[in-house]
Amino acid sequence: MKHLESGWGPPMSPDFIEAVGVAVDSGGRVFVYARAANAVQIFDADGARLGAWEHRFERPHGIYIGPDDSVYLTDDFGHAVYKYSPSGELLLTLGTPGRPTDTGMRDFDYRQIERGAGPFHYPTNLALNEAGEMFVCDGYGNARVHRFSAAGEWIASWGEPGGGHGEFRIPHGIAVDSRGLVVVADRENTRLEFFEQDGRHVETWADVVRPTDIFVTPGGDLWVTELGNVAGRWPWMEAPESPGGRLSLFDRNGKLLWRRDTGFYAPHDVWAAADGSVYVAEVVWSAGGRLGKAPEWARTLHRLKPGAIIGG
Repeated sequence: MKHLESGWGPPMSPDFIEAVGVAVDSGGRVFVYARAANAVQIFDADGARLGAWEHRFERPHGIYIGPDDSVYLTDDFGHAVYKYSPSGELLLTLGTPGRPTDTGMRDFDYRQIERGAGPFHYPTNLALNEAGEMFVCDGYGNARVHRFSAAGEWIASWGEPGGGHGEFRIPHGIAVDSRGLVVVADRENTRLEFFEQDGRHVETWADVVRPTDIFVTPGGDLWVTELGNVAGRWPWMEAPESPGGRLSLFDRNGKLLWRRDTGFYAPHDVWAAADGSVYVAEVVWSAGGRLGKAPEWARTLHRLKPGAIIGG
């Protein structure tokens, strides 16, 4: 625990309910995507606030920063994905804001999804390949991955509701690994699914518990946030009260290199910076705090210091 800075960044408050995503640009600026008065807030590595964007979203969910420092944001309740310049200028909109596609879902219950549909119905996260194409996981109200060109043109989609290969129950996080495979954190199927970029299934990793997001390092290792079985449980779940939230590091072949299962309540997003710092955002309020279930020690933002991760 001594290497985990749980007090990093702003504390939870009525103006900063929780951080849902975190990403770091090429200059080391830390972008925090939050359910807050200002949804995008920018900090230096020490947690000093550098600025904020005043853009409004229905409900912030996922953030990704591209190689050119463009910022991609998913608005799950708004049914849209946005691309911004590093300074906050809107460059591109994917989907029709406020208009979900028809999947048959009712009552915000992923079990009621009847079919996969086009973009979007509560999209969750985005990742880029080397060509700048966008892969969006969609999400709470759909069971698909959508592929777009760098210019925002739809290319293809894959996925249906269910537990088989190429089927999803809340595709929540997404990344493109060092092999060029699309990795999906299939949260309620409690697994990572790997696909060719045309949607063909390659492999499945099962040593995760309700994974929420993935970050691929330049060396090909995978950081994975895991919600676990304690927080963010649906009313019908009868899961054991363990494990709780945790952060794991795998090599490119799926070997577990490191895992921390203390100090986290509801890990939602992860980003590893060039200086070796690892940032984690937690949805403490949504996953239990609003019901009085979150422990007093739970925090919405963490920084693991560089050089002190493995064995720490």
